[in-house]
Amino acid sequence: MPDSAGMTESDLAALRSAAAALEHPGLAARLTNMVGKPIELIGYALPASASQAITAATSKALEMALEVALRTIIMLRSIAEIARSEGEDLSDPEAALSCVQVFALGGRPGSADASESGYFAVRGILAKSVTQAARFVVERGVVEEGGPVLVRFITQVASRFGLVVTQKLAAQAIPLVGALGGASVNYAFIEHFQEVARGHFTVRRLERAYGKEAVRKAYERFAQDG
Repeated sequence: MPDSAGMTESDLAALRSAAAALEHPGLAARLTNMVGKPIELIGYALPASASQAITAATSKALEMALEVALRTIIMLRSIAEIARSEGEDLSDPEAALSCVQVFALGGRPGSADASESGYFAVRGILAKSVTQAARFVVERGVVEEGGPVLVRFITQVASRFGLVVTQKLAAQAIPLVGALGGASVNYAFIEHFQEVARGHFTVRRLERAYGKEAVRKAYERFAQDG
């Protein structure tokens, strides 16, 4: 049991669940169970042109998602609702950007080396871009297309989000999957990011309550136990 730093039992349980969801993203395993083949291997078989198209498409989609996230949140409704339920104020650009950040956090393939792909490692990589992008939005009052700090943030998110988009398309490309299976793949894709969002915004809620350092220490011990 990690040093609870005064955390309630319910908050400790929530943090344990968050660590499980964030350190072991389960989309590839879910899709592998559906189609009966390792999704990672299928993804490698996609032509280079398909991978390039995926990268371009995810970047454009994320640009749109970012713009909407900072205005009406329609495209990110489920993630935004999870954020609100964990106490986020989505009128704050930093909180809204954190909704888009979920696509990068959920795009990690998972690794035994937490220093390379762990939740806090990826969040740390994105932290500067999130801060700069939030400041840019506050100062300008709008999302300015092509703003360099926003482009950098989108590029960082898209590079990770594209990994799971590739897995999703690879699964749906298998003839045996069919229409019903394709719908199941879509559902698994959405559910995956909802679970990541729940974990991410749970961690942020606990950081506001107990401090970032205390939460990270407890989280890392849970992650090691898991």
